[in-house]
Order: sequence, then C-alpha cells, then structure tokens
Amino acid sequence: MGLLIALCYDSKEEYLAAGHTALEVAEFDDEGVIAGLADGLTRLGHRVERVGRGRALAARLVAGDRWDLVFNVAEGLAGRAREAQVPALCELFDQPCSFSDPVTCGVTLDKALAKRVVRDAGLPTPDFAVVRSPADADAVRLDGELFVKPLAEGSSKGVAAASIVRERADLRAACERLLPDFPAGLIVERLLPGREVTVGIVGNGDRRRAVAVMEVVWTERSEVEAYTQLNKDEYLERMEYRLVAGEPLADEAVQLALAIADALECRDACRVDLRCDDAGRLQFLEVNPLPGLHPIRSDLPIMAGLAGIGYDELLASIVDAAAARARSHA
Repeated sequence: MGLLIALCYDSKEEYLAAGHTALEVAEFDDEGVIAGLADGLTRLGHRVERVGRGRALAARLVAGDRWDLVFNVAEGLAGRAREAQVPALCELFDQPCSFSDPVTCGVTLDKALAKRVVRDAGLPTPDFAVVRSPADADAVRLDGELFVKPLAEGSSKGVAAASIVRERADLRAACERLLPDFPAGLIVERLLPGREVTVGIVGNGDRRRAVAVMEVVWTERSEVEAYTQLNKDEYLERMEYRLVAGEPLADEAVQLALAIADALECRDACRVDLRCDDAGRLQFLEVNPLPGLHPIRSDLPIMAGLAGIGYDELLASIVDAAAARARSHA
C-alpha cells in the first residue's frame, strides 16, 4: 500500500511573481520539476498532496494535518539555516520527513562548518579561510592559486570564472565582487587542479550505497575548469559527464564519499563533490544533503541515468529509505 506524501517545495515561479530576483531563487525548482516529482511519486503508488513552501507546511502542521512522509525539496529563501527550516518544523511536530535532519542541513549549508567536521573526522579537504569583509580577505594566509565562492549557497550560485584567483593580490577584488550579494560570507580555499567527481549516495546505515561516481569533464566550450553557474546552466553545450568505474579512483571516491556522508550524518540520499589535488589524491569539496532532483539537469538523476537507474527507481529508493527510517523510530 502506498504512502500519503506531502510534497514540500519552493516554486521558482511563485517567488519571481512576488518580486524576488533570479539570483535569490536560483536554487528553487520550476513548475515542471515539481509536477514531475508529484507524478513520479504517484506512479510509485503513493498519494501525493502538494503543500508548497515551509510556511504553508507550518500552517498545515499547526492545523493538525499529518502525512506518512513529507518529501522535502524546499531550500528556504534566506538565512544560513534555510535548508534546515522544513526539517526543523517536521521534527517539532513529530512528522516524518525525507532527507537529513535540521542539524545536518544547517552544518552542510555552511561549507566551512562542513569542512571542519570532515577534517576532524580525519578525512581530506583543502585548506580554507572564511571571508566576511574585505579586511578578512587581506588576512587570508593561503598560498598558490585560490578559489572563492559563497559560504552558504548551492547550485553554483556566485561561482564564475572570476572565482579562480591566480594571483594573491587579486583576492580582495574577487571577494569585494561577491560580498554585496552574499553577506553571509565567502569561503576561500586552495584551488585543486585535478579531476573532479561527484558521488551519489542513497540509503541509511548498513544499507547506504553509492549510486555511481560521475566525473565532471571540462571541454573547450567550458567557461573555465570549474563548476560555475554558467557551466552548470548550459551543461549540454559546455560540459561532459561520464561514469568512473573499474579504476582505483572510483573505489577511492566511493569509500571517501561514504565516510563523509557518515561523518556529517546525511540521511536517505545525498551527493558528495570531490576533486583531486596535484598529487592525484581526492579531497572533499562539499556535500548536498538535499540533492537536486530535476530529471534532466540535476547531477544525481544524471548519474543514475548513466548507471541505468530510471528516475522513478531513484525516487523509490529515496522514499523507501526515508520510510524505513521513520518506521524504525516509530
């Protein structure tokens, strides 16, 4: 028998109609994705109610509505804890919810906090510094080429060719360019020159497994050898993706990604981004505990498709993991 599922999301169209900017809603799903998720969950035999944003969910919970599962893809509009808002609501009202809990969602959105947890677990990540003002940029003590990006954003927001800082003297200008749009701060880390892969993970505990290891391949049409917002938005023209299998890098990536997901206590599904240093050793970049589920453009469905896993099958594995976890804590 299927589940009664509440689909919680942030609609890009609704926020744009309310006057928000394209940058503010860059991570949100459009109507096609939301409808596709609802249809996919329905095809799996579940009854789906479209609830909408976190505030709509809060009103329903206060009114006494409950579901077998809240399937959450809402990113939240503002604040360092925005991805934790829906999971926190569900936790407050004892409502089962997909994906990670509010603590993990808060820690992982702040890339510096996530890297500190990973580093303290003895796992490799490049040296970094946090910049919240131009003066902070002047105080950064990192050598070599650097990479600058927003501290608490996803979907490559704010990442462009200018994020690569070749000369230390250019760091302040790169930070001054980004800080007005991202006042929560920036993270500066050593630029890794090697291959970049992303690992999709589904399941919990001893049932956690890698969906695939997918390499992000730069082409002559890429803006630069980094996963910029332009490269991601125009990936069909600028990027290539291929599965990595049958070589030591694939096994190393799976083991490292699983260890990172465990250290950060990710649940149900996540995606871990890794890149090799100049010695070919994989290093942690960031993790997405609320991975995008656009059937065509999001990395997790892309790698699943390359591995022969259909979109509905991927959704089923996430729902099954969340439902089993909820039952074990009932």
